Amino acid sequence: MDVKTGFFYLFSVVLLFAAFRVVTARNPVHAVLYLMLAFSQASAVWFLLNAEFLAILLVLVYLGAVMVLFLFVVMMLDIGIDTVRKGFWKNFPLAATLGAIVALEMAAVLMSGFRLSEAPAMGTGAAQLDNAKALGILLYTEYLMPIQIAAAILLVAMIAAIALTLRERKDSKAIDPSIQVRVRAADRMQVVKMDPTQAAPAPVAPTEAAAEEVKK
Repeated sequence: MDVKTGFFYLFSVVLLFAAFRVVTARNPVHAVLYLMLAFSQASAVWFLLNAEFLAILLVLVYLGAVMVLFLFVVMMLDIGIDTVRKGFWKNFPLAATLGAIVALEMAAVLMSGFRLSEAPAMGTGAAQLDNAKALGILLYTEYLMPIQIAAAILLVAMIAAIALTLRERKDSKAIDPSIQVRVRAADRMQVVKMDPTQAAPAPVAPTEAAAEEVKK
């Protein structure tokens, strides 16, 4: 077994373990972290397959943006784990059915085998392009419009995630800016008219008990 094969098995084992922990972790934050580990191992496997563009894209887009957004949303939404667990057995039959269907489809694909063939050469000499450059030319020429649509969808998803985290908190002392804009001086301060000078109060006659105390 050469070094490349050894790295492939190493990355695959870590990838399978991380994927298993994604669906079995009780803490959603831990599940997101395991998913990030799974994406990093998948990126390493793509590097071994000479698909460097897909590997870098997975690191930049998912690990650098989408997964950070997932982690931010999970930590800010304050998901009630206890309330989520209450409906586990209620939704278990549907989840088990969907999982069995996915497992059967994957088994059918793997058992049928793959038709391996050599990839066609992209050219020789000066006309030869590497993987990343060829995909870049294809994406930004023939598929420019789908790329723009995907970018707009991601932007909407990011704005929606930010809007979900900006919920009104009961312990927050923030004031609505619209209320501050519509405030009037009469609502905040009351002017009371008073005479510029006032007579001194009349002296109060001391009581007998107070007079005896003074004599002592």
